[in-house]
Amino acid sequence: MKISELLKTKEVTISCELFPPKKGSELKKAHEVVQEMAKVKPSFMSVTYGASGGISEHTVDLANEVQNVNGVLALAHLTCASSSRDKIQEVLGELRGHKIENILALRGDIPEGLDFPLPGQYHHASELMEEIRAFGDFCIGGACYPEGHPEAESIEADIDNLKRKVEAGCEFFTTQMFFDNNILYNFLYRALKKGIEVPVVAGIMPVTNAKQIKRIASLSGTILPQRFRAIVERFAGHPAALKQAGIAYATEQIIDLIANGVGHVHIYTMNKPDVAGAIFANLSEIYQAKA
Repeated sequence: MKISELLKTKEVTISCELFPPKKGSELKKAHEVVQEMAKVKPSFMSVTYGASGGISEHTVDLANEVQNVNGVLALAHLTCASSSRDKIQEVLGELRGHKIENILALRGDIPEGLDFPLPGQYHHASELMEEIRAFGDFCIGGACYPEGHPEAESIEADIDNLKRKVEAGCEFFTTQMFFDNNILYNFLYRALKKGIEVPVVAGIMPVTNAKQIKRIASLSGTILPQRFRAIVERFAGHPAALKQAGIAYATEQIIDLIANGVGHVHIYTMNKPDVAGAIFANLSEIYQAKA
């Protein structure tokens, strides 16, 4: 099933993200994470392609594990900043061979020390989307930043870039994490005003580690509202309490989103099935409720 079809229904969807291991020796543990995450029955599970400009050799393998072994719809990430066109064609062929038809197409991080872009290399995610569309029969998703992409000249310029992604074949967007729902609502209004009508999946990250969330926020430019900062600061020295508070905060965000018509949510679980399980348990009836 293509995710674009799923997002057109009135069903509430809650999905999860998985990132592959950096070392091959950790692959067995990653498979175990997939199995545990699948037990909460997410609408789909995305598998990342590597951070900091790297390429994960395990993305296709784990996407296959998600979909064809555990029966959960897989969304495979594919980045192009550090990939040749031949490599992209190779990966597309592998995904098609596993009958994985959903791809989140990203530029990705530029590898440190790389002279970007190299001749004949992709410049933008929209170019990758065009190539995937030409390859044929994939549902293409893209990323968006409710607070604006850190490299964008302005919020308006960033929205214009999203419009180009739609024109290149993007059928839905997944947002970067945010901790103030009003930021998302304002973003959705601006996008709709520009004629962007594809579904938007809201990205939510349950904070379970104070240092980690501050580092991620600094890299992405994500604003931490005072209410959220107070929670992190109050429980930073109490890991179990911070985890419980983070799950509660994320749950509250999701409930507010669904109540206000944003029925598609993606949870950045940082490979923690217990965190995903706790949130799904909190939303058990809401997840099943029809719009």
